[in-house]
Amino acid sequence: RSLWLKDGDANSKYFHSVLAGRRRRNAMSVIQVDGVTLEGVEAIRQAVFSHFESHFKAPPVDRPGVDDLQFKRLNQVESVSLIKLFTEAEVKSAVWDCDSYKSPDPDGINFGFIKDFWAELRGDV
Repeated sequence: RSLWLKDGDANSKYFHSVLAGRRRRNAMSVIQVDGVTLEGVEAIRQAVFSHFESHFKAPPVDRPGVDDLQFKRLNQVESVSLIKLFTEAEVKSAVWDCDSYKSPDPDGINFGFIKDFWAELRGDV
């Protein structure tokens, strides 16, 4: 412990011996899978791979076909309404519907801040 405090993570003989010991302790030389003992790097690698492959494989799903379905088409007025800009009233309504302590972005500015400074921020939101 005193050597660790003295040398710490320095690139020293002591540091490398600690790493080598940790590497030996963490190495798996034998594992048991379904009652069968497996030895060797390749056998262990294959067993670990098979284990995770079976646990994280998506099950096959039969999905209904959509080839023969008839979807409603949008007319010109409806399609234009999808691309028009939001009004300031719509944005304000959406902000006021949100909890003041929820953060909209990773920058940490929450809705309470936006509500408090709406007069200054309304053109930027």
